[in-house]
Amino acid sequence: MTICYLDAFSGISGDMLVGALVDAGADCEAIAAAVASLDSGISLRFERVRRGSIAATKFHVETTCEHHHHRHLSTILGMIERGSMSEAARRNAGAVFRALADAEAAVHGVPVEKVHFHEVGATDSIADIIGACVAFDSLGVHAIHSSPVNVGSGTVKTEHGLLPVPAPATARLLEGKPVYARGPAVELTTPTGAAVAATLAAGFGAMPAMTLGRTGYGAGSRDFPEQPNVLRAILGEASGAGEAVAVTVIEAHLDDLSPQVLGYALERLMDAGALDAALSPLQMKKGRPGSLLRVIAKPEDRERLAALIFAETSTLGLRLYAAERRVLSREWVEVETPHGKARVKVAGDGSYAPEYEDCRRLALDSGVPLKQILAEVNFAYQRTLR
Repeated sequence: MTICYLDAFSGISGDMLVGALVDAGADCEAIAAAVASLDSGISLRFERVRRGSIAATKFHVETTCEHHHHRHLSTILGMIERGSMSEAARRNAGAVFRALADAEAAVHGVPVEKVHFHEVGATDSIADIIGACVAFDSLGVHAIHSSPVNVGSGTVKTEHGLLPVPAPATARLLEGKPVYARGPAVELTTPTGAAVAATLAAGFGAMPAMTLGRTGYGAGSRDFPEQPNVLRAILGEASGAGEAVAVTVIEAHLDDLSPQVLGYALERLMDAGALDAALSPLQMKKGRPGSLLRVIAKPEDRERLAALIFAETSTLGLRLYAAERRVLSREWVEVETPHGKARVKVAGDGSYAPEYEDCRRLALDSGVPLKQILAEVNFAYQRTLR
């Protein structure tokens, strides 16, 4: 399975994305043919440039129209429907524009059908989105992942006036996604780039586990002294690890709570979406026995789970730090035993384990000891391998 990882350390825009994908080997002619089929007077040009110390591809869009057209979503979707491209590219492009329309509608407080696309609806931005979707298709990309996104800072001039960075539509599109601001005080991530990433990326965080293949660099319009103004697209084949994502680890030392309160806190944290939660015994200062509470959370859940720890425990402070979570791909296999059905979790490397809750249920329902149920489930699964 081919994975594309978007390394947005200097932000992401539509032209940077197309340039990076072409630099990584996407079919320029397929992109040009798809854009030409829109019959919008658009011509494309790819240029080799340098941004800082990195050679990159700059994607230029030129139009014969004197003015950018302001279009409704229905008009743009009609153009995409009539265009010459694969069904996958057509579906993805339509989804990206729908996400843009939803964001613009929310920002301006109007119904989606009343939204007039300005910058994002201009012919060059339409070319960016169509070009990116066709490029992903030509590269045979099965899954897209993105790093946390550098959105920039400061202000940006738009047809709505001077707006803060990230622009309101960009901020709306990236809700729930990990972002940060570093480098020059300019807009690094545009609504078009944010829409493609937010709509098509399966996840945001550390690079997925994969065997590295080609790498491409797409150039932004400016050249910064602080950092190369490029978007990096990394292509590779999926490896055995089915998940490699950024997580936040939350820790606290506790020495004045009863076991019942600690156990209840763990239950609450797991029910609230923690990826894992555990307690370890500690010997604390002045010889006091205590516990280390460690919670693994998605970055977007860390504040909510931190608040829950403060509410359910007596701690006055927490430690939060970034880590990477990597697990093998796995699947569920259901087996039949003399006492009923139970699931077995099977990892990509062939290792397996009976699902405890299923085995516990069978033991309670049948009155058979749990250890016997576990043995029967293991035996039933082993028979499926013969």
